[in-house]
Amino acid sequence: MTTQSPATVSDRYTEQQVKDFYDAGYWRHESFYQDVVAQAAEYPDKVFIFDSTASFTYGQLRDDALRLAAGLRRLGIERGDRVVVQLPNWAEFGLAAVALSRLGAVVVPVMPIYRGAEVSYVVEHSGAVAAITCESVKGFSYVDMYAAIQGEHPEQLRHLVVARGGAAAQATPGGATDLASLLVAGDLTELAGEVGPDSSPDDPFLIVYTSGTTAKPKGCFHTYNAIRASSAAIATSLDYTAEDVQFGPSPITHSTGLVTSVVLPLITGASSHLMEAWEPTEGIERIQKHGCTVAVTATAFLQMMMGVHDPAVHDLSSMRYWVCAGAPIPGSVVERAGQMLRGGRVLSLYGRSENFLTTMCTATDPAERSVTSDGRALAGASVKVVDALGEEVPGGTEGDIAYKGPSHMLGYYRNPAETDALFTPDGYSRSGDLGFMDDDGYVRVTGRTKDIIIRGGLNVSARELEDLLLDHPAVGNVVAVGMPDERLGEKVCVYVIPAAEQEAPTLTEIVDFLRQRHVATPKLPERLEVVDSLPMTATGKIQKHLLRDEIAAKLRA
Repeated sequence: MTTQSPATVSDRYTEQQVKDFYDAGYWRHESFYQDVVAQAAEYPDKVFIFDSTASFTYGQLRDDALRLAAGLRRLGIERGDRVVVQLPNWAEFGLAAVALSRLGAVVVPVMPIYRGAEVSYVVEHSGAVAAITCESVKGFSYVDMYAAIQGEHPEQLRHLVVARGGAAAQATPGGATDLASLLVAGDLTELAGEVGPDSSPDDPFLIVYTSGTTAKPKGCFHTYNAIRASSAAIATSLDYTAEDVQFGPSPITHSTGLVTSVVLPLITGASSHLMEAWEPTEGIERIQKHGCTVAVTATAFLQMMMGVHDPAVHDLSSMRYWVCAGAPIPGSVVERAGQMLRGGRVLSLYGRSENFLTTMCTATDPAERSVTSDGRALAGASVKVVDALGEEVPGGTEGDIAYKGPSHMLGYYRNPAETDALFTPDGYSRSGDLGFMDDDGYVRVTGRTKDIIIRGGLNVSARELEDLLLDHPAVGNVVAVGMPDERLGEKVCVYVIPAAEQEAPTLTEIVDFLRQRHVATPKLPERLEVVDSLPMTATGKIQKHLLRDEIAAKLRA
């Protein structure tokens, strides 16, 4: 039985597994920084990562990452320290991630939509000693938010670094440091000695937080090799080369963004364009302007783009592949998107933060596979569908989709009980996602054993919303379920039984109540159903599937 969160590869994998992964090339001996160095030697002046304002060539990233690592080291950040990075889709995220890895620190990415208590929890749980963020976006001050969090954890969160901050970075009561000022000048060889030895690709590299069935998110603790293995498998599946230009509208601080907007183009010597804030018409214009060739996003991004596409004006013929994840792809979307992309293909992918890539349709699969399935396991990995005891079920039978392979996390950070509960007796990691497998190994995701709602690729914890709303004085009981949405896949609907002798709350009152508790906007309910009772099993469990069916029928009507 695990007594603490796994901190090394040997805690999670057997010696034979490690050897097999290295012998097969799924894991490599190069670190994140060494991969940058190798590409800088090959393509020193080629732009690697860029947004509408900033960019880094491979050569610049190699040098600036080392200079930033030295600056962070002088600031007091040491090997093994956790550092929160909450940035929009800015090129500086790539710089920060490489610098922290070179220093041996652990990256804790947080999406910009998260605020207040949600960010404070990640800071506290991860033990982060520093945060790298921006001054403000869309009128929200991240500097003020982190100043408040520093006030809550003054002995822990010691440093605040602000990208593109300038003089405004000093606005926090305790002061902050502009990221650009941390790039130490001087001889690079001497700075490398000052920073110390590079991290190993098997060292702890990343803690990415994900919500599941509980109100509190769990931190998926990864090595660089785990991330690289998924990125390399995707590269092979898409015939990815140095000529490709990745289009990145997905949040770079989400696992999808990190794997496909940073590591995927890095290991192939390609370029990556980041879109700071999603707007479908501008997305089309960015693809045209920069000749983007590949995107990996939630299905909703593609659907929104199709809604504004004008074939008389727009030319998306540069796009080779658009990979959709997070929700099944309707057949009509695959057909219409192929016309919009002028020959480019739509492929399906299923993954999760615990192991990034689980199954995927590849360039060599028949086009209809992306309509009827979410792909199959790629080289090095094994997927099977299991029952409650962890035993494999017959083909075509619904069960829990389970994974084993080189991309799996070390474990949930500081959560050994949840980590141990993941695994079947033969070492497969249960996903909590329901699905079935056909005779050819293709998997179709059909539902979730975890109580989550997937809105535009974002996991929303129903339990979190329910726990908060039970504190509302007008709410006697509440259930949150996903209701179907053509554009986003799902939206949040709440069923409420009013409290005794209280008038039923309105949707506006429910939303305002959750906003006051710093719930991110995409997680807020968009429909309220007031009821007298909820469907129950004989043992008193709420039958959520009946509520999902009911709201789906109402929407169809």
